[in-house]
Amino acid sequence: MIVSFAAQCDYCRSSIVSGQKWVREKIYEPALNGRDPSYHCYHAEPFAGQEGSCWERHETEREIVRTTAYAA
Repeated sequence: MIVSFAAQCDYCRSSIVSGQKWVREKIYEPALNGRDPSYHCYHAEPFAGQEGSCWERHETEREIVRTTAYAA
């Protein structure tokens, strides 16, 4: 599947260019009753020299926040 897509990674803020693998996260805003969801996009593969992709790092940070809030 080829997708023409011009977006920015919500983690690192750099462009997601054609040919790069990316992840789209659906975001529901409960405060906006009846509104369509919005989306965040992240790089799905790590850049050279990095251990994890932007998506993996975003998910790791969310899990840390979730477990810290749960422990408090």
